[in-house]
Amino acid sequence: MICYKCRKDAHDEKVCPYCGTNLKIYYKVKNLSNIYYNDALEKAKIRDLSGAVVSLRSSLKFNKYNIQARNLLGLIYFELGEFVDALCEWVISKNYQKEDNLANKYLAEIQDNQGRLEAISNTIKKYNQAYSLCVEGNIDMAIIQLKKLITMNYKMVKSYQLLALIYMKEEKYDQAKKILREAQKIDTDNPLTSRYIKIALRELKKKPRVKKHSNDTITYMEGNDKIIRPRRFQYYSVGSSLLYLIMGLVLGTLAVAFLLLPNAQKNANTETNQKLKSANETVSTKEGEITSLKSKIKELENKLKTDGSTADQMQNTKNTYESLLNAYVMYTGKDYVGAGDLLAGIDTKYLSENAVNTYNTINAQIGESYMNTLFAQGTNSYRKNDYQGAITNLLKVVNRDPAYKAGDASFYLAQAYGKAGDIPSAQKYYQYIMDTFPATKKASVAKNFMMTHPAAPQPAADPNAQQQQADPNAQQQQPVTQ
Repeated sequence: MICYKCRKDAHDEKVCPYCGTNLKIYYKVKNLSNIYYNDALEKAKIRDLSGAVVSLRSSLKFNKYNIQARNLLGLIYFELGEFVDALCEWVISKNYQKEDNLANKYLAEIQDNQGRLEAISNTIKKYNQAYSLCVEGNIDMAIIQLKKLITMNYKMVKSYQLLALIYMKEEKYDQAKKILREAQKIDTDNPLTSRYIKIALRELKKKPRVKKHSNDTITYMEGNDKIIRPRRFQYYSVGSSLLYLIMGLVLGTLAVAFLLLPNAQKNANTETNQKLKSANETVSTKEGEITSLKSKIKELENKLKTDGSTADQMQNTKNTYESLLNAYVMYTGKDYVGAGDLLAGIDTKYLSENAVNTYNTINAQIGESYMNTLFAQGTNSYRKNDYQGAITNLLKVVNRDPAYKAGDASFYLAQAYGKAGDIPSAQKYYQYIMDTFPATKKASVAKNFMMTHPAAPQPAADPNAQQQQADPNAQQQQPVTQ
């Protein structure tokens, strides 16, 4: 037994041996707390969750350190769809007892499973949206939202009750009763659900029954028996039923053929013509640009043959245009990484104004895809321990934008260099992370790396080497020997 005053183990003593506190009343209070906890367990087994919540709250009033009762209360809240209350109870339980506590397991399962956490968040958002729609008077949208909500994995009793309340407001008591029966499967003795069911049943009894017209039947006495039969008898043979069915199918087919098919065919032809026209314009534009680049390369080849003084410049210009042409071909083929690699090596000073416009257009359109693809390939290579492949891809990203993805590209590049054994390169990019993103977790990792891998000291200057550098003809001084 833990003393409630000094929080030390008093074993089974009636008086605390450490602080002298009388523990008799505390024993009774703790026993009452356990009695309410056991009552809640029995109610939870028959899915009387609301009654179990009442018993568990009473248990915690007597002993707030009853960890089992608090954990069970969190589980019941979670089952009822009260996710925030469940998390609160588990956090309190974790603070009271940090070791050997199931609350740690419950919290870890939710935090580690991002899909479950997102589903819980979406459930709460959808309920709040439905409630707001009800307040605004947009009942139809609220019904649609609540119907989606009750089909999700995480059940919220409040969503069933709100949907049933809307149905009762619109006097759809049959549908309200059906929804409330579903809510009772989750919580069998919820007071609000039971109250709504009583109201729905009472209103259903008030509905007048439909009476048949007396003209539809004939009543007569046969002996002491009263005979009631329909005034008219109408029989349908199998042949006539099949005939009506075939006639309906034929009429429906004719209606579709004459009314719907012409419009659908016309719309399809119009859409096809527009797509064909757009494709032809795109092909013509791309063919024109390729032809222009090819003619420019041909012109440069002719100049290269006639003018030998500027051969190097012409060769560079020719190579630049060939790279631009190949990049354009890769861009049209959606090979954005190959096109980006070629564009990275192009010096625009060798291009004409129109060629620079083409270069800028391609670079702008492939920029995001190029960076995303290289970043994904680099991080995947890093996770597979292919550090050289990671360095190759991530270095291209960092050369374009060292702050890409909030510095993630530079961070992964530094880690890849560190795992590959290139400590100076790793230090370079870790230093960039520390300077550019100081208040981040990445900066903390970078700081730890820099502390465990200090920069190598510079070698001391050699005076003989300095002398030789100042006077190349001077000879190194030989040591004097005895």
